[in-house]
Amino acid sequence: MSDDAGAELWLVRHGETEWSREHKHTSVTDLPLTQLGEQQARDAARLLDGAEFDRVLTSPRLRARHTAELAGFGDAELDDDLVEWAYGEYEGRTTVDIRTDDPGWSVWQGLTPGGETPDEIAVRLDRVVAAAREHGGRTLVFAHGHSLRALTARWLGLSAAAGRHFLLGTGTVSVLGDDRGEPVVARWNIAAR
Repeated sequence: MSDDAGAELWLVRHGETEWSREHKHTSVTDLPLTQLGEQQARDAARLLDGAEFDRVLTSPRLRARHTAELAGFGDAELDDDLVEWAYGEYEGRTTVDIRTDDPGWSVWQGLTPGGETPDEIAVRLDRVVAAAREHGGRTLVFAHGHSLRALTARWLGLSAAAGRHFLLGTGTVSVLGDDRGEPVVARWNIAAR
């Protein structure tokens, strides 16, 4: 195993889609980017300009792959572990709408009919963290809001449900790293101006 002291995990949340704009939970529904989402992806390229990456991975969902392409990383390797949290029966619904039937619902509580629990998503995101640390250097990933928030929590050694504390906008860049042997958030939720 390599020394992970220099490992960095750079995160790019895909650009806006119609459903992300409307705050609808989107996992398996493969939506394209909006015009704004495409611009956000091109803007992410500016935020990544000059950084060199040892590995570049993307969720196989269209919105993440297209963001990677527009950001200049069309050759990113597909990684199924980066797909969005599975929302099951709540796919395509907003939290406000879901709470009319299921008061107090939150994806972070793991009570989503037919969807993933925080413990289940942690299993696959732990593989992403382990691979980034094993490989060392800089890994860049293109993925989704809830999965990247949970990934951040797992990087920090927290439960996946702790991802609820890391608000993440579309088309943003974040960096996870290490400070004297401790995992840290080096930069968070950076959008192009």
